[in-house]
Amino acid sequence: MTKLISLCASLSLILCLAACQTAPTVQRVDTMETIDLSGRWNDTDSRLVAEEMISDSLNRPWLMSFVEKNGRKPAVIVGTVINRTHELISTDTFIRDMERAFINAGSVRVVQSAEAREQLRDERADQQQFADPETAKRWRRELGADFMLQGVINSIVDTNDREKVIYYQVDLELTDIETNEKVWLGSKKIKKYVSRY
Repeated sequence: MTKLISLCASLSLILCLAACQTAPTVQRVDTMETIDLSGRWNDTDSRLVAEEMISDSLNRPWLMSFVEKNGRKPAVIVGTVINRTHELISTDTFIRDMERAFINAGSVRVVQSAEAREQLRDERADQQQFADPETAKRWRRELGADFMLQGVINSIVDTNDREKVIYYQVDLELTDIETNEKVWLGSKKIKKYVSRY
């Protein structure tokens, strides 16, 4: 009988605790709204750094020199951005933010990444065999990139009890693909203070 009473009491306690838990509250927010919950790298950091760095790169002498020499907008490929921070950062999101900023500025042309080009080439090969010849896309018409943008994201964390300072540094470089000459170097720093008081 004592076991039955103990079992009933345990079940009652479990049911009571389950009933006390509340469902999470979810609300839609503007994607441009800055929300910092943890202090870690987030979507706002990615977007703001990409926009500021691309804007800086497009307002430097390399762009005007290229246009004057070649009479056209340069083609840029966004290469690898290495994450050397203390946390998991989706560099793919950051790369897309940079591509978007380049395209929206309208000063350069952006070409696909190596992975996407392979998929496009597979489609082009398929069209050669199965598409109407009038609509099949031709080979050897790809736009070659003139410059490649590459970079690295680093971080330093300083922590003491319930306080933390997180420092991020994003370094990007734009390189002439033909000559390997670095034509632009950019650096953006972000510092966040996180308190658990």
